[in-house]
Amino acid sequence: MKKLMRRILEVTKDENFMHIIENIEVIVSKVLSIFMVIVILVAIGDLGVFIIKELFTAPYAKFNTTLYKIFGLFLNILIALEILENITAYLRKHVFQVELVIVTSLIAVARKIIILDLEKIGGIDIIGLGIAILALSISYLIIRFSNAKNTR
Repeated sequence: MKKLMRRILEVTKDENFMHIIENIEVIVSKVLSIFMVIVILVAIGDLGVFIIKELFTAPYAKFNTTLYKIFGLFLNILIALEILENITAYLRKHVFQVELVIVTSLIAVARKIIILDLEKIGGIDIIGLGIAILALSISYLIIRFSNAKNTR
Protein backbone atom coordinates (compact mmCIF):
# COMPACT_ATOMS: atom_id res chain seq x y z
CA MET A 1 0.00 0.00 0.00
CA LYS A 2 2.84 2.36 0.90
CA LYS A 3 4.64 1.61 -2.37
CA LEU A 4 1.47 2.23 -4.32
CA MET A 5 0.93 5.62 -2.67
CA ARG A 6 4.54 6.60 -3.32
CA ARG A 7 4.18 5.60 -6.97
CA ILE A 8 0.97 7.62 -7.31
CA LEU A 9 2.73 10.66 -5.85
CA GLU A 10 5.62 10.25 -8.31
CA VAL A 11 3.25 10.06 -11.27
CA THR A 12 1.35 13.10 -10.03
CA LYS A 13 4.59 15.03 -9.65
CA ASP A 14 5.65 14.09 -13.20
CA GLU A 15 2.25 15.08 -14.59
CA ASN A 16 2.38 18.41 -12.75
CA PHE A 17 5.87 19.03 -14.07
CA MET A 18 4.82 18.25 -17.64
CA HIS A 19 1.78 20.51 -17.25
CA ILE A 20 4.05 23.36 -16.12
CA ILE A 21 6.37 22.74 -19.10
CA GLU A 22 3.40 22.75 -21.52
CA ASN A 23 2.18 26.05 -20.05
CA ILE A 24 5.64 27.56 -20.49
CA GLU A 25 5.74 26.36 -24.12
CA VAL A 26 2.38 28.02 -24.78
CA ILE A 27 3.48 31.30 -23.18
CA VAL A 28 6.75 31.31 -25.17
CA SER A 29 4.86 30.56 -28.40
CA LYS A 30 2.43 33.41 -27.76
CA VAL A 31 5.27 35.85 -27.04
CA LEU A 32 7.06 34.70 -30.21
CA SER A 33 3.91 35.19 -32.27
CA ILE A 34 3.46 38.74 -30.92
CA PHE A 35 7.10 39.54 -31.74
CA MET A 36 6.69 38.03 -35.21
CA VAL A 37 3.63 40.21 -35.89
CA ILE A 38 5.70 43.26 -34.86
CA VAL A 39 8.52 42.16 -37.17
CA ILE A 40 6.06 41.69 -40.07
CA LEU A 41 4.50 45.13 -39.54
CA VAL A 42 7.92 46.79 -39.38
CA ALA A 43 9.02 44.90 -42.52
CA ILE A 44 5.89 46.06 -44.37
CA GLY A 45 6.62 49.64 -43.32
CA ASP A 46 10.23 49.25 -44.44
CA LEU A 47 9.06 47.84 -47.78
CA GLY A 48 6.67 50.76 -48.28
CA VAL A 49 9.36 53.34 -47.52
CA PHE A 50 11.83 51.51 -49.77
CA ILE A 51 9.38 51.33 -52.68
CA ILE A 52 8.49 55.01 -52.44
CA LYS A 53 12.10 56.11 -52.05
CA GLU A 54 13.73 53.84 -54.63
CA LEU A 55 11.14 53.67 -57.38
CA PHE A 56 10.61 57.39 -57.56
CA THR A 57 14.19 58.54 -57.01
CA ALA A 58 16.34 55.81 -58.58
CA PRO A 59 17.64 56.37 -62.11
CA TYR A 60 16.11 54.22 -64.82
CA ALA A 61 19.29 52.19 -65.41
CA LYS A 62 19.26 51.04 -61.78
CA PHE A 63 15.66 49.73 -61.93
CA ASN A 64 16.61 46.03 -62.25
CA THR A 65 18.74 46.17 -59.09
CA THR A 66 15.93 47.95 -57.25
CA LEU A 67 13.43 45.37 -58.46
CA TYR A 68 15.52 42.51 -57.07
CA LYS A 69 15.77 44.28 -53.72
CA ILE A 70 11.97 44.72 -53.69
CA PHE A 71 11.49 41.02 -54.46
CA GLY A 72 13.87 40.19 -51.62
CA LEU A 73 11.91 42.36 -49.19
CA PHE A 74 8.62 40.80 -50.32
CA LEU A 75 10.02 37.32 -49.80
CA ASN A 76 11.33 38.33 -46.36
CA ILE A 77 7.77 39.20 -45.40
CA LEU A 78 6.47 35.92 -46.83
CA ILE A 79 9.08 34.00 -44.85
CA ALA A 80 8.06 35.87 -41.69
CA LEU A 81 4.41 35.02 -42.40
CA GLU A 82 5.32 31.34 -42.80
CA ILE A 83 7.21 31.40 -39.50
CA LEU A 84 4.17 33.02 -37.86
CA GLU A 85 2.02 30.26 -39.37
CA ASN A 86 4.41 27.67 -37.89
CA ILE A 87 4.07 29.25 -34.45
CA THR A 88 0.27 29.55 -34.60
CA ALA A 89 -0.04 25.99 -35.92
CA TYR A 90 1.99 24.86 -32.92
CA LEU A 91 -0.31 26.81 -30.60
CA ARG A 92 -3.37 25.16 -32.18
CA LYS A 93 -2.15 21.56 -32.29
CA HIS A 94 0.96 21.49 -30.03
CA VAL A 95 2.79 19.74 -32.83
CA PHE A 96 5.42 21.10 -35.20
CA GLN A 97 4.19 20.75 -38.75
CA VAL A 98 7.16 19.55 -40.75
CA GLU A 99 5.47 20.40 -44.06
CA LEU A 100 5.25 24.08 -43.06
CA VAL A 101 8.90 24.12 -41.99
CA ILE A 102 9.99 22.65 -45.33
CA VAL A 103 7.86 25.15 -47.28
CA THR A 104 9.38 28.00 -45.27
CA SER A 105 12.85 26.66 -46.03
CA LEU A 106 12.04 26.43 -49.74
CA ILE A 107 10.89 30.05 -49.74
CA ALA A 108 14.08 31.10 -47.95
CA VAL A 109 16.32 29.30 -50.44
CA ALA A 110 14.26 30.63 -53.37
CA ARG A 111 14.70 34.15 -51.95
CA LYS A 112 18.44 33.59 -51.82
CA ILE A 113 18.47 32.51 -55.47
CA ILE A 114 16.30 35.42 -56.61
CA ILE A 115 18.51 38.07 -54.99
CA LEU A 116 21.72 36.28 -55.92
CA ASP A 117 24.43 38.38 -57.52
CA LEU A 118 25.91 35.98 -60.06
CA GLU A 119 29.02 38.13 -60.48
CA LYS A 120 29.99 37.74 -56.82
CA ILE A 121 29.18 34.07 -56.25
CA GLY A 122 31.07 30.97 -57.23
CA GLY A 123 29.85 27.88 -59.01
CA ILE A 124 30.11 25.72 -55.88
CA ASP A 125 27.68 28.02 -54.08
CA ILE A 126 25.15 27.70 -56.89
CA ILE A 127 25.54 23.92 -56.84
CA GLY A 128 24.99 23.96 -53.07
CA LEU A 129 21.79 25.98 -53.43
CA GLY A 130 20.61 23.61 -56.15
CA ILE A 131 21.24 20.59 -53.93
CA ALA A 132 19.43 22.33 -51.06
CA ILE A 133 16.39 22.95 -53.26
CA LEU A 134 16.45 19.38 -54.54
CA ALA A 135 16.67 17.95 -51.00
CA LEU A 136 13.92 20.22 -49.69
CA SER A 137 11.69 19.41 -52.67
CA ILE A 138 12.13 15.68 -52.21
CA SER A 139 11.47 16.07 -48.47
CA TYR A 140 8.32 18.06 -49.24
CA LEU A 141 7.08 15.37 -51.64
CA ILE A 142 7.73 12.62 -49.10
CA ILE A 143 5.86 14.49 -46.36
CA ARG A 144 3.04 15.41 -48.74
CA PHE A 145 2.57 11.81 -49.93
CA SER A 146 2.73 10.42 -46.40
CA ASN A 147 0.13 12.99 -45.25
CA ALA A 148 -2.10 12.08 -48.22
CA LYS A 149 -1.88 8.37 -47.28
CA ASN A 150 -2.76 9.11 -43.64
CA THR A 151 -5.88 11.11 -44.56
CA ARG A 152 -7.40 8.31 -46.66
